[in-house]
Amino acid sequence: MVNSLEDKKGEDIVLIDLKDIVSFTDYFIICTGTSDRMLDALAKATVEDIRSKYKKKGKQQGFSRDGWVIVDFGDVVVHLFSTDQRDFYNLEELWEDGKVLLRVQ
Repeated sequence: MVNSLEDKKGEDIVLIDLKDIVSFTDYFIICTGTSDRMLDALAKATVEDIRSKYKKKGKQQGFSRDGWVIVDFGDVVVHLFSTDQRDFYNLEELWEDGKVLLRVQ
């Protein structure tokens, strides 16, 4: 999943392990896109990657025009942000008790 985000030029990708903190998911992946079009491409690439590799469907929520798109796969929730929205919501700080497993600048 992280590879598909990298391939589509997603920026500042972070994988956070939340298994011991919350019951609704195991991991968050947070990624920044530089435009609405890029956020849509990142969401599409993520859904297609997981569908082809694991035969698993993701539920997409939010709109790229709003700067935050979520793709929920159950055990992994992918947050795709515009730069401004990522700074505003600052999920990394909100979930700082989670363990950062990977950070790709």
